[in-house]
Amino acid sequence: MIVVFGSLIADLVFPVESLPRPGETVAAPRVLVVPGGKGANQAVAAARTGSQVRMVGSVGDDAFGNLLMDGLVAAGVDIDLIAQVASPTGCAAVCVDADGQNQIVIALGANAETRADQTADAVLGENTTLVVQMEITREENWKLARRARANGARVLLNAAPGGPVPEETLRAVNTILVNEIEAVMLCNAVGLDADDPVAAGRALQRQFGTECVVTLGAAGAVAFLDEAAWRFAALPVVAVDATAAGDAFVGVFASSLDAGTEVIEALRRASVAGGLACTATGAQPSLPTGAEIAARLAELPDPSRL
Repeated sequence: MIVVFGSLIADLVFPVESLPRPGETVAAPRVLVVPGGKGANQAVAAARTGSQVRMVGSVGDDAFGNLLMDGLVAAGVDIDLIAQVASPTGCAAVCVDADGQNQIVIALGANAETRADQTADAVLGENTTLVVQMEITREENWKLARRARANGARVLLNAAPGGPVPEETLRAVNTILVNEIEAVMLCNAVGLDADDPVAAGRALQRQFGTECVVTLGAAGAVAFLDEAAWRFAALPVVAVDATAAGDAFVGVFASSLDAGTEVIEALRRASVAGGLACTATGAQPSLPTGAEIAARLAELPDPSRL
């Protein structure tokens, strides 16, 4: 079983020709309102590949909260551990340009009230994969990650959005997943000297003894697994919206590991999922199914050793 502890955010997506510069106003022809948030996206990504998934988070008593809950239920995610709180549901303004690149501003709202004690120890056993990100109160992540690892669960930390993580937590997780910017930020925050994402991933693995996966956008991904290091190609696609690419990668990686897939194959499946998520507009609407991933897997070259 997968437990995702994290954010639920309604995305207001503005398709624009080019992203606004400081002080510039850019007109969009329309706005789309779609369910999102790193936590909810990763839960849906895992559920669409057939995993049993429970979401832990918080929403407000409002239309955005209903939208997010409905999206999770439609994907087959268990929502019993989601709290309804007095604060409004989190929302985000997402600008997406003609090349699929984006700018995102988030109002956390109810997500700031999510607490580790919403998840009982009984849910965090040896057959559980816990996935956490950093769009909620971060101290609650650290509490739950350490408790889950002590109970024998597998713990995946998607250190996104980027920022410092306690060294105790980094040693407690099984896998750190970051993009190229977050990898360098995390290294610098713990005093490690690395100025590029590949060096950062290697430094994090060596320092904390945990697996480290760094996604590199169109350049693919690198993974540092014990003493072995691997490079994975990106699936060739025409990018429309890259908003959920990282969440698709994390969710499908978690789902694959939870199903007993070897880590190299899990990373190949995650790479395909990340690519496919770039081919449609909106976060959760772009997340692929297991069948869609399987249909494109042969297009991905075998990984190579670094």
